[in-house]
Amino acid sequence: MSQEKLQSQTVQTTGHAWDGDLQEYNNPLPNWWVWTFYATILVSIIYWLTYPAWPVGKGFTTGFGTISYVNDKGVEKTTHWNTRALLLKEMNEAELKQKPFVDKIMAAPFDKIAKDPELNNFVVSSGKVLFADNCAACHQSGGQGKVGFFPNLADDDWLYGGTFDKIQETITNGRHGYMPAFNEVLNGEQIDNLANYVLSLSGEKTDAAKVKAGDTLFHSQTAACFYCHGDDAKGRQIIGSANLTDKIWLWANVPAAETAELKLDAVKKVIGEGLNKGVMPVWKERLKPEQIKILTVYVHELGGGK
Repeated sequence: MSQEKLQSQTVQTTGHAWDGDLQEYNNPLPNWWVWTFYATILVSIIYWLTYPAWPVGKGFTTGFGTISYVNDKGVEKTTHWNTRALLLKEMNEAELKQKPFVDKIMAAPFDKIAKDPELNNFVVSSGKVLFADNCAACHQSGGQGKVGFFPNLADDDWLYGGTFDKIQETITNGRHGYMPAFNEVLNGEQIDNLANYVLSLSGEKTDAAKVKAGDTLFHSQTAACFYCHGDDAKGRQIIGSANLTDKIWLWANVPAAETAELKLDAVKKVIGEGLNKGVMPVWKERLKPEQIKILTVYVHELGGGK
């Protein structure tokens, strides 16, 4: 190999040397890498100028970029670019796309919405989002609720009624269930008898003598349970009192109790301490009428509404 060719393949040095033989190679970066690096600097400068970037005192540079959206009062606003305004703008655009369906839903009766495949599909998709944002925190993502706290919306048991109108009324105006504490008016033996009677209505293992005494007490003026739950103990939807004969438990977690004694204790606790936690908030102050109507149909379909 010639000397010139050998020199052309040898990496050049900067000419500096340390300790006599340590040299610094001269390996410049490829041109494409250098220009790419310069381009990233240019892009970052443009970004800093266009969008919010640098903190200044108690504020920040807002950039030159602007964004327009319509707020919840129907007023169009233009502001510097920010993620909140971008979200509101995207929500505006989504509402415009959904408006034809929403208008049809507001104009149609409930039974027609449920039977119309196009409208029903829209209710399922949008209702699922509304339910997740507003209802799932209590009733769980699938509407199954939680015994002792929140009703199950996925079964066919409805405290206040499962028609479209009743569900809409419940969502719109909220509910406030209540049961007095019987520890104040009944002794331990009477509460034990009542608990046995209530459990017997669901076919649970009970004491026959106590069931008989509890039956009498249930329908007497002393306990007067029949006033709310009815003579047949099937409840009254007009006041939201529970059906005690359907084996569906909301407040006393009987299904989770492993023994007959624990089941009895669960029912006695509810009778003795009463209930003042069956509260559902009023949603008409937070949700729009069309959102409530969509949720009504969605919840109705969750539990095979009546």
